[in-house]
Amino acid sequence: MVKPAGSGCNLDCKYCYYLHKDKLLSLPEFKRISPETLETFIRSYIEATHQSEIVFTWQGGEPTLLGLDFFHQVVELQRKHTPSGKHIANDLQTNGLLLDDEWCAFLRKHNFLVGVSIDGPKHLHDEFRVTRGGQPTFDRVMAAVKRLKAHKIKFNTLTVIHRRNAKYPLDIYRFLTRELDSPTIQFIPCVEPKSFERVAPGHWDKASMPLVGSAAARPGSPDSVVTDWSVDPDDFGEFLCKCFDEWYSRDLGKRMVAWFENSVGLWMGLPSQMCVFSDICGKGVALERDGSIYSCDHFVYPEYRLGNIQDSAMADLVFSERQLQFGRNKSDSLPRYCRECEYLFACHGECPKNRFVRAPDGEPGLNYLCPGLKRFFAHANERLRVLAARCAARTP
Repeated sequence: MVKPAGSGCNLDCKYCYYLHKDKLLSLPEFKRISPETLETFIRSYIEATHQSEIVFTWQGGEPTLLGLDFFHQVVELQRKHTPSGKHIANDLQTNGLLLDDEWCAFLRKHNFLVGVSIDGPKHLHDEFRVTRGGQPTFDRVMAAVKRLKAHKIKFNTLTVIHRRNAKYPLDIYRFLTRELDSPTIQFIPCVEPKSFERVAPGHWDKASMPLVGSAAARPGSPDSVVTDWSVDPDDFGEFLCKCFDEWYSRDLGKRMVAWFENSVGLWMGLPSQMCVFSDICGKGVALERDGSIYSCDHFVYPEYRLGNIQDSAMADLVFSERQLQFGRNKSDSLPRYCRECEYLFACHGECPKNRFVRAPDGEPGLNYLCPGLKRFFAHANERLRVLAARCAARTP
């Protein structure tokens, strides 16, 4: 995941896990990736990727702040360094505010897949997703979606599920499907320890980890380990259950909801398409604008810096023993409570960045979302078994 503008953004979302990175990493204020670093990255990434399709993922911050000239440069460099027999694909995650007709013409011409961040209907979206001046953004995002549709650009939606909007699962799901008509839906649970701006994941004080299910392991309590806007584990589980029921009864086979499609695959015994449910991790490395590579998009902390592509070959950093161990640690660090769980095959302890509570037996390192995840897996289990059997029967 490339962060060409670093944490630079035209929004001021209170729950954002990335806005503080410039200060944390001692980088200067908003500044773009240099032309030299950009070309080094594009060339190195193409050389190191052996598949016929090479996917570039542009994120932020807000990458469109760099302007169209920057992305014209991107596609020219990709064309320059791509050998015959290889195909380039680009993904762009955006808040949509800067997408005008000129942008859309470019995105359509170069076949970009666009991810639009939207947190539900107006009253829920504008809860946190506001401009630097505190102004709501819902109407501007909806205008951007309208333009994307008018230009026939492939898009999907990314919705952060936080403490407030988690209470409205059907409002959100029906808005995304019936009003926005999003073909692909991603739900991202907002989970942030109060120390997230300064303490790297995995470097928490184990002695201070609260017991799962306690008030300190939920948002809203004075002694809570998480921010007030983090999603409540039980609420997140209920959110998934309600949305799954709606998807199963109305949209099965018609609309892609990443959580549910991925679950069907897991029940079939297939590898997870979502990194958070894989048994190992480490494939989602992040490139910051100064050329530094970090172990994961959610692990952009000094402790997880692998090196810089201007000093070392990118493949050497990504496939270093340090990064391979980072990937293995996901499985190696599971508490016994997880290893004995009937849903281990589907969950694998979810994302390591969320493992900061204690299991019922007191062992540290349980995932904060565990109660909600188990609730969803139990709720959907029988229907997932049926779907998996049907899909397997149709597979040659």
